[in-house]
Order: sequence, then C-alpha cells, then structure tokens
Amino acid sequence: MLLVLVSLLCCVPAAKACLQCDRRIRLLLEDFVLSAPTVNNQIEMKKICDHAYVTYRETSWERKGVIDPTTLYRARTEYQSEFDRFLKTKHTGSVTFEAIQILEKGRKILEKHLDTFIRDGLCPNKCEYPVLAEEGGQAVLNCFLPWHRLLLGRPEYHYSWVPGVPATEKLIERDFKALVVTDDSSVVLNQLHVDEQGTYRCSLQDQSGTVFYQVTFLLAVCHLPDQTHRPMITLPSLPHGDNYSPFQPTAGLLVPAIVMVTVLSLAASVGLLVVLGMMMSQRRAAEEPSRRRKEGKNTHNTV
Repeated sequence: MLLVLVSLLCCVPAAKACLQCDRRIRLLLEDFVLSAPTVNNQIEMKKICDHAYVTYRETSWERKGVIDPTTLYRARTEYQSEFDRFLKTKHTGSVTFEAIQILEKGRKILEKHLDTFIRDGLCPNKCEYPVLAEEGGQAVLNCFLPWHRLLLGRPEYHYSWVPGVPATEKLIERDFKALVVTDDSSVVLNQLHVDEQGTYRCSLQDQSGTVFYQVTFLLAVCHLPDQTHRPMITLPSLPHGDNYSPFQPTAGLLVPAIVMVTVLSLAASVGLLVVLGMMMSQRRAAEEPSRRRKEGKNTHNTV
C-alpha cells in the first residue's frame, strides 16, 4: 500500500507491478501515511489509496499502458513537486479529503503525460526513414523503440508495403499489401531487386488491432554499375622489310628455325656417339696387354 503512488503512476493494464520504482517517492508516501494523526485516519487513508490505485489503473488501461522511461520520469517528477508543495501547505480541513485531492492530482498528472506521449511520441503515419540499398544486396527494416518492451500482452509487428518508387505519390491505407506479421521488430530483405523498392510500413499492434506505433521506410534499390568489357588490343602488323625481326618471328622464319634446331640436335647426337665409341676403344686397348699377360701365365702353369 505504501508503494501505491509509484504503482499508480507507473501501472500497466494488468497492474501486477510498477514499471519503475523510485525510492524517493516510496519514502515520501511512507511519511505521508504515517503522518495521519490517528489510527482511524490511517485506515481511511488506506481506503483512499486503494481507490486511487483503481482509478490510476483505469487511466493506464484506457491508454493501453503505453509509456516510455522519459514520460514516466516527467510524470513522477511533476507529482513529487506537487506533493512537496502540498506537504508545505498548512492544512485546516479534513485529512482524508486532502489525501483525496493530492492523489487525484497525481492521476491527472499521469493522464496528461500519457496523452502527450501518445500524441507526440508514437508519431503514427508521420515517422519516415529513407533506406538505400544496392541491387543484389540487403536492407534491414527495424522499428523497435525501447518502450516497446514495456507493453503487456503479445504485441506484434505488422509489415506491409507498396511497390514503386517511394515518395512519388500520396498513399492511402488500401494501397498497402500485407507482407509479414512477426514478434520480431525487424525484417531483413535479401537479394534485393529493383522491383522490390517501395514504401514499407511497420505497425506495432495488439491482438485487438490497436496501433501503438507506426513507422514508414522509403526503400530505394539502385542498379549496380554495368561492368564494361575492355576490347582486345590487336597489335599492328609489321611494316614491309621487318619480317625477320628477332622480337616478333613470322611464319617464314619459324620453319627454317625448326629445321636448324633439328639438324643441330642430330649432329650433336652423332658427335656424342662418336666420342663414346672412341672412349670405349681406348679403354679396350689399355686393357689388352694385361689380358695377354694373364693368358700366358695361365698357359705356363698348365705345362
């Protein structure tokens, strides 16, 4: 019960817990409740706080519990300022009546900041982001904002699109074609073609179709630059008189060159055979006396 104001300011439709609990507000409420002059007054203040909790929950429910950290901070800060001013004022009336007044003031502050956030923070139908991609490449469309995780239930991201060059004509609701419904805040378009460019839209919705947030992506897909093939370079023919240039042999010079190489190869082979034959003859001549001496010795031994 002592955390009622934080819960009231921060409550979401299910009212299970506050979105953010501020220690300063909690201590402020504790002091406020304990400041009641009698036990009966404290009991009455508890009833007032319980009723205020219900009204704050209804206020949040009417707005689907949509709130971001900045809006929550502004509502909490403004109420703390009002509460401090209330405590410094001399009170001559009923304690319970004054408690009702300050708690109702908190509800109005919460209502004001939620309405401002829904009008200016959600930016339905006016948030546009240009996206440029190359043909064959990819594009990432992401419409996530930090306050999305504060929503209860299972909100879904509904993606739709209108083909064509983006921002060239005024579009209406029925122009958009459904693309995908997903729990993920982003989609990735791969292997893009030029005919896939267009106006893409992401809508964060609940199961009943309430749109919390909407953003538009203007996707432009550009052609890849053409790959130009360089022509084959043809060398100019040699002028007359340069047919026997050693740097660019012609067909007339190639045949004699082949014949010459063949003749030189055969001559070298014949010369090599002759040299080997001479070397073998010299070796046999050198070994002949030794062979004769061995034969004569063998004959003498036999006799």
